Amino acid sequence: MRTANIVQLGMKELWGLFRNPMMLMLIVYAFTVSIYTASKAQPETLNRAALAIVDEDKSPVATRIITAFNPPYFAIPRLISQTEIEGRMDAGLDTFALNIPPNFQRDMLAQRTPTIQLNVDATRMSQAFTGAGYIQSIVTDEVSEFLARYRSTAPLPIDLALRARFNPELNKGWFGAINNVISSVTMLSIILTGAALIREREHGTIEHLLVMPVTPFEIMASKIWSMGLVVLLAASVSLVFIVQGLLSVPIGGSVPLFLFGTALYLFAMTSMGIFLATVGGSMPQFGLLLMLVLMPLQMLSGATTPRESMPQIIQDIMLAAPNTHFVILAQAVLFRGAGLTVVWPQFVALLVIGAILFSFSLRRFRAFLR
Repeated sequence: MRTANIVQLGMKELWGLFRNPMMLMLIVYAFTVSIYTASKAQPETLNRAALAIVDEDKSPVATRIITAFNPPYFAIPRLISQTEIEGRMDAGLDTFALNIPPNFQRDMLAQRTPTIQLNVDATRMSQAFTGAGYIQSIVTDEVSEFLARYRSTAPLPIDLALRARFNPELNKGWFGAINNVISSVTMLSIILTGAALIREREHGTIEHLLVMPVTPFEIMASKIWSMGLVVLLAASVSLVFIVQGLLSVPIGGSVPLFLFGTALYLFAMTSMGIFLATVGGSMPQFGLLLMLVLMPLQMLSGATTPRESMPQIIQDIMLAAPNTHFVILAQAVLFRGAGLTVVWPQFVALLVIGAILFSFSLRRFRAFLR
């Protein structure tokens, strides 16, 4: 092995990447626009939901109900007629349509238990379930306060002192930004190395490398360090300028410690990208393999849902995946401010898994070249 060969071959990979505008656009998008939208888009949170109200009672209690719906959870309610409900919901203009029937206040004061109809567009699943509960709670509170003639809060038997650590505002955008940085590192580390190998095979330049005095180890190592360096730099810039700067997400721990763990993680995932590229003979086949591998890794690694909520056998199996340890490391360092004394098991696991994947991929790569 000659270090100069690895360096020169890696520089060749970098020049090839810089001449590929689509790959450059993918890198820029994944670490800028994708992270920003993941932080701002919160589908599980009710935000300015479209609400229309049919007021057939025109009573004080109906006015209280109408004025109780305000941003940011609901948009200002639109008053419509009974005949407009179906057409507006068919057109997707309203997610909720609340119908206050005639003589609602009179029947309520007479204790006849009147009914308010709520129509929900259930195709908007993210808002339908949460919004229906919010509307029921708001209407119930307003009616109860109207009947009681005053606004009161029932005393609780205990007082719960809530202290939210690491995310005092309970801001879901903080989690979305960090989680998408992790996902972008995982995706691009596989795509860039795999695409670099397949591109050489499709262009016929892999045969040029075979007649040169270089070894398969040098070819593979050059692709790993060059593509890993690109992803590492992009992640660093994104973490500083997009996450901390544009989105104002506080980083609780050491950024250099996180980047060091990212480098170990890239060593493992770029090796996996080489392996998938040797299995897939073309770019479409590589894309299909990528979906089959990437989606289970992302969903079961703990980045989307906590690992503790998964079956024990899934937790044990996913310990063999590098991104499981990287998610634990990233969340511990960036959210909770953990130091090396806390996350050193994840560093060791990434190093061991990366070495295993590299040796396995190198054997497969040699067979691929033969």
